Amino acid sequence: MTNPDFDLYRLSEDHDALRAAVRAVAEDKIAPFAAIVDEEARYPQEAHDALVASDFFAPHIPEEYGGVGADALATCIVIEEVARVCASSSLIPAVNKLGSLPLILAANEDVKKRYLPPLAEGKATFSYGLSEREAGSDTASMKTRAVRDGDDWVLNGQKSWITNAGVSDYYTVLAVTDPEGKRGSNVTAFVIEKSDAGFTFGEKERKLGIKGSPTRELHFDHVRVPGDRLVGEVGQGLKIALRTLDHTRVTIGAQAVGIAQGALDGALAYVKERKQFGKHIADFQGIQFMLADMAMELEAARQMVYVAAAKSEREDKDLAFFGAAAKCYASDVAMKVTTDAVQLLGGAGYTRDFPLERMLRDAKITQIYEGTNQIQRLVMARQLLK
Repeated sequence: MTNPDFDLYRLSEDHDALRAAVRAVAEDKIAPFAAIVDEEARYPQEAHDALVASDFFAPHIPEEYGGVGADALATCIVIEEVARVCASSSLIPAVNKLGSLPLILAANEDVKKRYLPPLAEGKATFSYGLSEREAGSDTASMKTRAVRDGDDWVLNGQKSWITNAGVSDYYTVLAVTDPEGKRGSNVTAFVIEKSDAGFTFGEKERKLGIKGSPTRELHFDHVRVPGDRLVGEVGQGLKIALRTLDHTRVTIGAQAVGIAQGALDGALAYVKERKQFGKHIADFQGIQFMLADMAMELEAARQMVYVAAAKSEREDKDLAFFGAAAKCYASDVAMKVTTDAVQLLGGAGYTRDFPLERMLRDAKITQIYEGTNQIQRLVMARQLLK
């Protein structure tokens, strides 16, 4: 029996309009530079400027701090549409959210009012400093220390694999403040400014993909941080960090969906033009089956990401499971779809004349950062077994 009052699940008109607006900016201002950004391994400044001009730079910042107040789903759509043409560029809005979300979740009003408006205006960029050389998946084993000195704190140590390091003006950094304290309850979050004395950067990592987004180490040599730059309470840093990741893993799922969509679009265009044995290769059933599987799995990933984004916006209790599931599934799909897309182009897919090989290289990192997919499966299993 049908219910005439039942409305099928769909995006709002505002979300559809947003997608069209972001796609127009991405196609016009970002896509033309994607290949050279990858080739030269340089920061996508053109994308940066275009995102600032269109208010897509840090759309998640609430209106009270000068932002446009985009919800979690809208932010995912921005990241997805930018990633469709350039994964490196999509890390600008994604990491701005990752770096600043701890402030939104836990900082006092003074810290929020000091650091969120410059980000909203596009005058500053935010990064996130959690991982270390020997503390990747095992975040609680971090070695970076912050020692209280009067009203200030003095930081020593390093952070590894930091996205947009050197470009960003602000960094949310996690450090152990009570070495003898209970593991997981002895870490505190701070805002570090690029200009702080003793704060430096390692060399850029030479990476397989996302070459336009600099990845560097952060080095702290007696960096003095004023006490009014704490994010949340002393000892609550790791809880804040992990809560942040519950939300931002969804954005990596969105990035993965965008990369996969870009690869599918490229493959579709090619197979409709390429001829073999006297007909377009799109007419071969084997090709059609590949395309159907790619589109089916991509759409399943997209729906998982959107559901997780809605849960993020509502802060549902099961967000930890859905955020991990969306990131894990979408990134696995992105790796499969980009691999199949290269296959569909044959030898052409293996060359830099087409963007598919770049998308394949870019997709891999989505299975690794913000928690490897093995860690995501642990997160999901623990939620199931609670």
